Amino acid sequence: MNLPLIFIKMCRSVGSRSKIADLNSELTGRGLLIKTLVLRRALLRALLADDERCVGLLLPPSVPSAVVNAAIPLCRRVPVNLNYTLSSDVLNHCIAEAGIRRVLTSRRVMEKLDLKIDAEVVFLEDFREQVTLGDKIIGALQAVLLPVGLLARHCGIADLSDEDLFTIIFTSGSTGEPKGVMLTVGNIGSNIEAVDKIVHLGQRDVLLGILPFFHVFGYTITLWTVLTLPPKGIYHFSPLEAREVGKLCARHGATIVLATPTFLRGYWRRCDASDFEHVDVLVTGAERLPVELADAVEEKFGIRPIEGYGTTELSPLSAVNIPPSRARGNPGDGVREGTIGRSIPGVDAKTVDRESGEDLPPDSEGMLLFRGPNVMKGYLNDPEKTAAVMRGDWYTTGDIARIDKDGFIWITGRESRFSKIGGEMVPHLKIEDAITELLFGDHDEEHEKEVVVTAVPDVRKGERIVVLYTQLNQSPEEVCRKLAESGIPTLWIPSIDSFHRVDEIPVLGTGKLDLKGLKELALAQFPV
Repeated sequence: MNLPLIFIKMCRSVGSRSKIADLNSELTGRGLLIKTLVLRRALLRALLADDERCVGLLLPPSVPSAVVNAAIPLCRRVPVNLNYTLSSDVLNHCIAEAGIRRVLTSRRVMEKLDLKIDAEVVFLEDFREQVTLGDKIIGALQAVLLPVGLLARHCGIADLSDEDLFTIIFTSGSTGEPKGVMLTVGNIGSNIEAVDKIVHLGQRDVLLGILPFFHVFGYTITLWTVLTLPPKGIYHFSPLEAREVGKLCARHGATIVLATPTFLRGYWRRCDASDFEHVDVLVTGAERLPVELADAVEEKFGIRPIEGYGTTELSPLSAVNIPPSRARGNPGDGVREGTIGRSIPGVDAKTVDRESGEDLPPDSEGMLLFRGPNVMKGYLNDPEKTAAVMRGDWYTTGDIARIDKDGFIWITGRESRFSKIGGEMVPHLKIEDAITELLFGDHDEEHEKEVVVTAVPDVRKGERIVVLYTQLNQSPEEVCRKLAESGIPTLWIPSIDSFHRVDEIPVLGTGKLDLKGLKELALAQFPV
């Protein structure tokens, strides 16, 4: 799966047909390849050093962002799309871990973000001056006339293998600092191949790209699936701007929409039924899909959403229900509501006992593991953490599940202490530490278990952060205000009415938190 080479061939095949678009611009396959090759020449000549491996990108989903992401691999460099919702400190940690010297972005993006970047910031608007007439002429000739094999050798990608590093995606730091997940050409390519086998993508398909490229689902499915397969991709920089997303879908006749339940709820409320007129594949992930939301969406748009599952470490897709409109055979055989579907082609799933690690029979609840060509190369600069999540070839997800006799996977809980809200990982431990520091100063053993964070199901957001405490020397209003002032992400801040005093925090005999007891306490106070 030589993805850059396949990209070149696909652009040649598409030719004058529209390939990618956003609300402001549109490119044909030929135009996309020309712009990518022109940018490649300019980057190599004016910017990238010979020993520079990773290039940082700070760009929302858009046509320019897609072009830049396509150009970097053609330079034999590794694109690292950075999460622009993180604080400067955390972002700079990621930059240092990946050894990034330059970050490509735009003035418009940086004006909206209050970030201080510990790397050379290159504004693409200014970089346009580095593109010469010669670049444009040579890029156009290469795109149109140069044989594909010669072009691949010229770009240095002819010998690219499945084992070569293709990108680094940083996790959201659910239990500590973000981890850099190293994904290879084969990781990304196998996921694209599996998606094509499930959905049978064609040139009439139009795939909506609203997930950011720093999110592995956005990078693999809505970016490189579009770049290497026949569908057209349409992009918008914010998944929260429901009306604009609806206009984009209506204008280009979107057929495939991938979203989180949180984003989908916004589209159900604010988009017209005609906006989703051509959609026949609607897949959600990152959060549990509430039945009432599925019912409401089906009633309004005439298409029932289904669920899939993935993680950054799995490139990301590892299980999905098969959309009835794309099923080969009985349409109902590939879907089971309440599940994340079956494992994708080429990938195996199993559950194991959480204590012994022994494989479990069907319908037994245990730790969910996957193996296949989509399993990451490892965590960047951290072999210990890599070893901690790998059991031979199997990746340990941290999710508790059961697999029924038909192979459908039912997620029943999460062992790791984080929540998924709005498609983002929200770390309980970091919120606890922040609150404890606000209340008592430096986090010490004396106050260690006086404030704990858990979560309960929430119909609207998937999960709701809950703070249980034995003492609180400031009001919830003050705590929330100071959390906001500290700069932690808004998504991590609990609502004022989500604090509750308890007589004692449940603890196991080993001294560890009793997570099950904690959850039961929270559910008793905040019932679903």
